[in-house]
Formats: sequence, structure tokens, C-alpha cells
Amino acid sequence: MKFGTVAIIGRSNVGKSTLLNRLLGEKISIVSSKPQTTRTRIMGIVHAEGAQIAFLDTPGLHKPEHLLNRRMVRTAVETMEGADLFYMLMDATSRPGPGDLTAVRHMKDVLAKQPCPVILVLTKIDLVNKQKLLPILDSYSKLFAWTEIVPVSAKVDDNVDRLLAVTVPYLPSGEGAYADDVVTDQTMRTLAAEMIREKVLQETDEEVPYAVAVEVDEFVEQGKLAKIRASILVERETQKGILIGKQGERLKSIGTQARLDMEQLFGMKVFLELWVKVKKAWREDEQALVQLGY
Repeated sequence: MKFGTVAIIGRSNVGKSTLLNRLLGEKISIVSSKPQTTRTRIMGIVHAEGAQIAFLDTPGLHKPEHLLNRRMVRTAVETMEGADLFYMLMDATSRPGPGDLTAVRHMKDVLAKQPCPVILVLTKIDLVNKQKLLPILDSYSKLFAWTEIVPVSAKVDDNVDRLLAVTVPYLPSGEGAYADDVVTDQTMRTLAAEMIREKVLQETDEEVPYAVAVEVDEFVEQGKLAKIRASILVERETQKGILIGKQGERLKSIGTQARLDMEQLFGMKVFLELWVKVKKAWREDEQALVQLGY
């Protein structure tokens, strides 16, 4: 029996959360086209034949601008320091860029203190002409002495099974640490907050998605019904207006979409009440970040 932890790392927006969800077969990590969607470490447990693997989704490795971003990068680095193996994700639709080089530098700093296998996972291969894939793969292969290189598409489930098969031999021997029915360490309260934030990311542009946090004020289960009251925090009054929308239509759309996702994941009816509040410069506020779980 094998058991180990795999840190899923890389620059922002390379498909880390999409890969975790595909590996698990269900959605526990929110996904959007916006960079820096993932802000905390998210664990997903895969129960494979002869192995149990704890996958750790991490915030993208990037140059931080706010205290929030510095905490995100620190979370990714600390997650790497406790892992048995790394998946370094890189986007097959382009050649290595500054963001990839920043991610590799962070990875090398950790490996200097704690060596471990690193599998290069080249993502989004469904978007690349197969004839163009080889030279792109070659350019990424020169960045580091990777333990293995596996091209995948998590979106269309291409080569993900092979990635798992390649991973298992590099894991330490040992019994699984989690019960067979455990899929994640995320609480329903945390998942609810993240689902709301995902819909905000999908519904807004420019600075608004990055200035938003979600706090669940009340989560009460009554049989097959969950009553949830949550606050969406923004930094400015103008952002509050954008989020609410004309006659409250945008906030209503965010709430409806989030509620439907929650009902599907939780397997129960959900009554969701949303409020938008202004908390100036919360991304630079140490106390606010702690309260929000960052």
C-alpha cells in the first residue's frame, strides 16, 4: 500500500484546480478564467488501487502586490515543504514565460532544503495542435531535470489516468491516513463561501474579482435544508454597486448560481441570503485576513 501527499503547484491560471477536480471526480476547488482564483490550500483525497493520495491544490506562485497575495504565495511554499511529490503544472498553449520561471525559482528554493520527485504536468493539450506539442514540450523540458513529464487535458480527461499511474511508484509506502469516504478536508461552510466567490469571479471583471472575499455569517442545517447567510466583502462603494447590479439583478444571479451548485454538492435544499458590505483595504488588513481564513 502507498500513501503520500502531492502538491499541485505552478503559476496562476495553469489549471491546478481543474486537475484536482478531475482527479477527484467531483468539484471541490473553484475554477475561473481569472488569475489567483485559489487563495488557500485545498486537499482532495484520491482512493486508488493500492494507494491513497492526498492532493494539495495551491495558490498560484506569482509576484505578490498585497498582503493577501504574499500570504497566498507563502501558503503555496509551505504546502510544498510538507509534500512527498510535486506536480509542476505548465500551460501547453504557450512557451515558458516569466510566471513559469518565477514558479520554478520557488520550487528550486524548496527542493534545496527538501529534495523530492517533481512531475512536469503539461496542461490544456486539448487546445494544442499535436504537431506543435513536441517543440513546446521540449522548451519546458529544458527548465529543470523533471522526474517525469506527462501531458494532460483535465478538461476532457485526456491522459489523467496515466498521470496517476506514473505517480504511485514515487509515493512512500504506508497505509492510508483517511477513511474511504473522505474526499476533502474542506467544511461545508468553506465550500459554500468559495462557491459564492466563484460566481462573483464569473460575473465581474477588472478589479472587482480580486477585491472580493466571502464570509459565511450563518450556516444552519435543518434536516435536508441548509440555511446560509453570507456577506460578500468589497473594498469600495463603487464595487458594491457593480456587484449588486441594476435593481439587484447581478447579486440575484450570483446567489441563484451558487445555490444550485451547493444543492448539487451538498445533496440538500439550500436557502441562501447574500449581503454586500464595504470593508476598505481588507487585502492589507492582517486581522481581516485571519478572520477570512487567509
